Amino acid sequence: MAHDLVCWKCGAALAALSLPLRRLDECPACRAELHVCRMCVDYDTRIAKHCREPTAEEVRQKDRANFCDHFKPRAAAYTPPDQRAIDHSLSELERLFGKKSG
Repeated sequence: MAHDLVCWKCGAALAALSLPLRRLDECPACRAELHVCRMCVDYDTRIAKHCREPTAEEVRQKDRANFCDHFKPRAAAYTPPDQRAIDHSLSELERLFGKKSG
């Protein structure tokens, strides 16, 4: 059964995995657990406890497998890092501490 899910951590395609995702399913590329809050359609960092499901019990570790019965995988769970911000931070560190000689 093909679907368009990708790993929340590395962005690798998860089409080879069957749905529903099991609690202990892992990304074949990076081995990240997949039945996690960060992979769920209800995950939202803009609200309290980062979950839009009002009846869900709070899960403290959003990137670890859990037993939430409300879990529904989200296709756009992967957010690529902001490379410009990373490069800027690295250049600022380099400016402050000097270039590391190799």
